[in-house]
Amino acid sequence: MIDFEYSRPSQFQDASRQLKDNSEAKVIAGGTNLLDLMKIDVMRPSKLIDITRLDELKKIMELPDGRLRIGALVTNADVAYSPLIEMRYPLLSQTILAGASPQLRNMATTGGNLLQRTRCHYFYDTDMACNKREPGTGCAAKDGWSRMHAIVGHSEQCIAVHPSDMCVALAALKATVNVSGSSGDRVIALADFHKLPGLTPHIDSTLSSNEIITSVDLPAEGFSSHYHYLKIRDRLSYAFALVSTAVGLKIEGDGILEARIAFGGIAHKPWRIPEAEELLKGQTLSSINFDAAADVILAGAQGWGINDFKIPLVRRALKRAVTEAWTMEKNS
Repeated sequence: MIDFEYSRPSQFQDASRQLKDNSEAKVIAGGTNLLDLMKIDVMRPSKLIDITRLDELKKIMELPDGRLRIGALVTNADVAYSPLIEMRYPLLSQTILAGASPQLRNMATTGGNLLQRTRCHYFYDTDMACNKREPGTGCAAKDGWSRMHAIVGHSEQCIAVHPSDMCVALAALKATVNVSGSSGDRVIALADFHKLPGLTPHIDSTLSSNEIITSVDLPAEGFSSHYHYLKIRDRLSYAFALVSTAVGLKIEGDGILEARIAFGGIAHKPWRIPEAEELLKGQTLSSINFDAAADVILAGAQGWGINDFKIPLVRRALKRAVTEAWTMEKNS
């Protein structure tokens, strides 16, 4: 770890100014990912701007139009156990509790979860080629141990996956991300927040270097009656997903009125394909053609030998998660 400056401003404007003034600075809150990467010299910021004094970013509040706003500094644990989240967005609560460990969830923040880096072991090993860590060096994962890696949305430059559980549910819920920087405020759809690797895998998101996430907004519709998060992993706890999927359904009579489906563990970002959701509308459980929906989700899918199993696993996960969401009844 290199030496670095440390600042803990108490005003958002001060934090924003410091970030603008130093292109090598990084914002820190829970630090559950950033500090690990600093210790092994994967990330080498010259300055850390600690924003944990910004109390205005620590709130969960209902908005007048029915949306819910989650401050960027609200911890994963506080989101998961919030009565508002449990009542209105139980899919998000269920998803968060499937990730990490209690200790990490007590520290990790909403904003930090969105910005966490891939857990690709080649990214973490500074002796290995990694375009995400050091652009232009190559991607050792393509010809290496790729069991955890992407099957869709990858490029010749990078086959890493996004590690977040929470972001899979946020994608299914069509969340939006509020950010603020020296150029003002803007709102980014979660679907547009994370980037596919393309030719620039070292750029994870559309967040500018001088912007700070302030909050995440959830639409009024939370799919609170029929939902399911399925996480398939090597062990029951504290493991990243091989394949995961977040499903929310609105059911009217015997048919699906609306469906939301997002996958994790298979792409560089949470993977939601609205065209697949459209195929489920108007269907009953017995009439759903899961293969047709999976074909859309997996269009262009390519494994790397070791992770070829993920392609049929996505098909089975889709069927199981939709079935679980369909058959559940909300606890009253």
